[in-house]
Amino acid sequence: QLQVVESGGGLVQPGGSLRLSCTASEFTLNYYAIGWFRQAPGKEREGVSCISSSDGSTYYADSVKGRFTISRDNAKNTVYLQMNSLKPEDTAVYYCAADLACSWDREEYDYWGQGTQVTVSS
Repeated sequence: QLQVVESGGGLVQPGGSLRLSCTASEFTLNYYAIGWFRQAPGKEREGVSCISSSDGSTYYADSVKGRFTISRDNAKNTVYLQMNSLKPEDTAVYYCAADLACSWDREEYDYWGQGTQVTVSS
């Protein structure tokens, strides 16, 4: 089964920054829309951001707009999620997923990673 791999999570203080990476070894990410989702304990997995494959359009949840930035580096076969001004409520396991088009519906995505933990705490 094709899989994406997330990295870059960790513990950061409120107001700090982290950059998450999503990569794959068995397929080329630039042919796919890549979505970032997160799941906090006891909550549903929710969409955070997505970047399309066709024209590079980007989408953000209202809760992260203006703080998070999604981007691609096709040469490195990697999609990044730059997270600034982090808040305790951003604490969650973050997942990236690949599909043919951006969607906020996690059921639409075919390929998922194992997730990376982000903890925002003082």
